[in-house]
Amino acid sequence: MVTRILPAAGDADAARAFVALLSQLPDAEPAGPVPDSTTLLNTLGRLAAESLDELPEVVLVHERIGPVPALELIREVALRFPAVGVVLVTSDASPGLFAAAMDAGARGLITLPLGYEDLAARVQAAAQWSVGVRRHLGRSPDAPTGPGGRVVTVTGAKGGVGTTFTAVQFALAAAAAGRRTALVDLDLQAGDVGSYLDVQFRRSVADLAGIQDISPRVLQDAVYEDRTGLALLLAPAEGERGEEVDERAARHVIAALRARYELVVIDCGSQVTGANAAAVESADLAVLVTTPDVVAVRAAKRLVRMWERLQVRKAEDTTMVVNRWSRHTEIQPALIQKITKTRPTRTPVPAAFKELQAVVDAGRVQDLDNRSTVKQALWALAGELGLLDAPGAAVAGAAPAAAAAQAGGGSALAVRAAGPVARLRRGREG
Repeated sequence: MVTRILPAAGDADAARAFVALLSQLPDAEPAGPVPDSTTLLNTLGRLAAESLDELPEVVLVHERIGPVPALELIREVALRFPAVGVVLVTSDASPGLFAAAMDAGARGLITLPLGYEDLAARVQAAAQWSVGVRRHLGRSPDAPTGPGGRVVTVTGAKGGVGTTFTAVQFALAAAAAGRRTALVDLDLQAGDVGSYLDVQFRRSVADLAGIQDISPRVLQDAVYEDRTGLALLLAPAEGERGEEVDERAARHVIAALRARYELVVIDCGSQVTGANAAAVESADLAVLVTTPDVVAVRAAKRLVRMWERLQVRKAEDTTMVVNRWSRHTEIQPALIQKITKTRPTRTPVPAAFKELQAVVDAGRVQDLDNRSTVKQALWALAGELGLLDAPGAAVAGAAPAAAAAQAGGGSALAVRAAGPVARLRRGREG
């Protein structure tokens, strides 16, 4: 078997030494050395776009590579190109560096000055590992077979209507029901899922943006397995990195998650981007959250009309959730449904912020008391929407709820709008 080797060394003398010694290895096919981390990643990206088989089996990274430091570069290559065996070449043979290199994803370490026996052994071991990974890449006992899991998007009519809180509670309810659930933060510039669950993690959805084939291992490295049972794919900590996640990247990420989880809940925020529009378009269920006030309802109407103009989703295929509802609110769910032409639910969420304030301020919404009326409503709503059911029963479970609400004979929570202002508004908006 021919082993393809790509050396990466910023030092010209080191690069020449690499090529000279690699050329002596049997069945080795060394490529021309790349001078920096950017060229290395671009080269691997170009080869991966053609085919997985085009990637070299082994990449040698010199300790003085730049501008990205060697260990950080190794971690990036291991995440984006998991079928490539990366070996660090360094003058530091300390146990601490060896452990750090292994943690970063290196498959071996070669000490300077280069020796033939050491180089041959490390390259052979990394190549054999790479061949084994390629043989089994994409096959995981944890990945479900069949059509895949269900994708649910949660979008806000405007900022501050409770979108993230709703998405988190939907996901927690599904996980508590025993469903393997992923929660994705696609509010790319202002995502707060991590803040709500008291989670900090170095990886985000942006780290998957440039990857053509998201294997189970790559996905596992980017996802945070929370103690709540949720798999969290967070928004980037640096908001400007959200631009890396375009429509194509979002579709790749969602497809990979759908293949691995029974339920994927996506917090889309309230701003329309290519990424979250792609998510809403491909979702099995698109939830739109609003509050019962004029500004939010008008924003909800604008958003669903925009989705229709962009051919993202029809209004009647969008499910409306009314948050912070009370019987004394002038604008009731029936009026909101009439104005927006969306699909109603039987369960509005009550206005009871005092129940939430302590856990929201602490960033521990998973600790919300079971006696909370807000939690009870959201978890009941998750059941109404079929999020707690087995995958095959989800759609069937949601349909009767919508039909009952549209017929006007459902729960007493679906109160009709009353009063002269509501009637006037109904006439104007209808």
